[in-house]
Amino acid sequence: MSFTVAITGRPNVGKSTFFNRLLEQRKAIVDDISGVTRDRQYGVADWAGKSFNVIDTGGFVAGSNDVFEREIRKQVLIAVEEANAIIFMVDAATGITELDNAMSELLRRSTKPVFLLVNKVDNHDRLLEASEFYSLGFEQIFFVSSISGSGTGEILDAITALISEKDSDEAAMVTELPKFAIIGQPNVGKSSLLNALIGQERTIVSDIAGTTRDTIHTHYNLFNKEFILIDTAGIRRKTKVHEDLEFYSVIRAIKALDEADVCMLMLDAGKGVTAQDLAIFALAIKKGKGVVVLVNKWDLIEDKATNSAKDYEKELKQRLAPFTDVPVVFISVTEKQRIFKSIEAALEVYENRQRRIPTSQLNEVMQKAVEGYHPPMVRGNHIKIKYITQLPTHTPTFAFFCNYPDDIKAPYMNYLENQLREKFKFSGVPVRLFFRKK
Repeated sequence: MSFTVAITGRPNVGKSTFFNRLLEQRKAIVDDISGVTRDRQYGVADWAGKSFNVIDTGGFVAGSNDVFEREIRKQVLIAVEEANAIIFMVDAATGITELDNAMSELLRRSTKPVFLLVNKVDNHDRLLEASEFYSLGFEQIFFVSSISGSGTGEILDAITALISEKDSDEAAMVTELPKFAIIGQPNVGKSSLLNALIGQERTIVSDIAGTTRDTIHTHYNLFNKEFILIDTAGIRRKTKVHEDLEFYSVIRAIKALDEADVCMLMLDAGKGVTAQDLAIFALAIKKGKGVVVLVNKWDLIEDKATNSAKDYEKELKQRLAPFTDVPVVFISVTEKQRIFKSIEAALEVYENRQRRIPTSQLNEVMQKAVEGYHPPMVRGNHIKIKYITQLPTHTPTFAFFCNYPDDIKAPYMNYLENQLREKFKFSGVPVRLFFRKK
């Protein structure tokens, strides 16, 4: 496994700001309410030609009764277990607190390298005050300001000194794996699906809507299948987005769409497809992503006779129209029914999206389709499609060269698209057609 560094510390010392600084992007939600980062967050950082994984954890709170803080504590311990090295972050502005002491006791027992990172050291006086942190008993101590970035180079040098070339290559390789984003309304069971698939508590699952605020990346490697799963915060309608955080989460989920190759759109069987789901679906199609629809909580549908899966799927596809060539899998996460089938469907859609068709085969098949149904005449002119080629894009895109490209109407475009889907298997993938003058 590639080299992993976990950033830990009590709430509000600036862990997420430092995490963003390492990844050179705004990936973690940064807000000055304590406890914003609830789950572990993953990213890949590059320094001096070496790549490594970074985990940002929720703030550590010892012995708290709050359900989220208790879960955060569990998450921090897991992150410490997962990591090869630990950055323990403290705040020079507040000095050593009881929480810092509690945490340093925990970390001193760890056999892994621990770097003590004193944040908010942005002037000479702060640097003098910060010397009290030597009393925590860690050998490697660094003074930084994560907002301005001063001092981050030294700690990055210390981290990369521990990394072998092989580890670095693996971190970089992970980014080339298929990426599947699990998207949908709050509380449809996205995080539970993730946990069921990997068989461990990777995300905090609770029945409070909006528990997952960040997107969470999980590297899945079981049964000869390897990919990255991205669990997103539930996407809500704009009117419901009150807190700033909710707003961030929606942006985050939409950014997860950007990162993913295939979106697994999860619905609640009892609630069916909502306007919000249709909006997400349309967005995924617009961005050229593969889509698999997962109907969760199918085990809770009482009357299966009148509500057969076939009828449900037919009705669902009417709502999803015009793009209906999409796999639908009926699952129950709690009963673990067909959850691996959903992964197989996603991998299949991924393959479909990568498909490249040789130009000779494409022309042979599609010219027959054109012969079978000619484009309608326009102003007394016959439209002739002379040549077809697939363009080198992420989403399957085809250029049709013809004499009157502007005169081809939508019904005929749909016919050509359906022929492409039928003959070359593009299930679950948007297909783009362009008409150009020969």
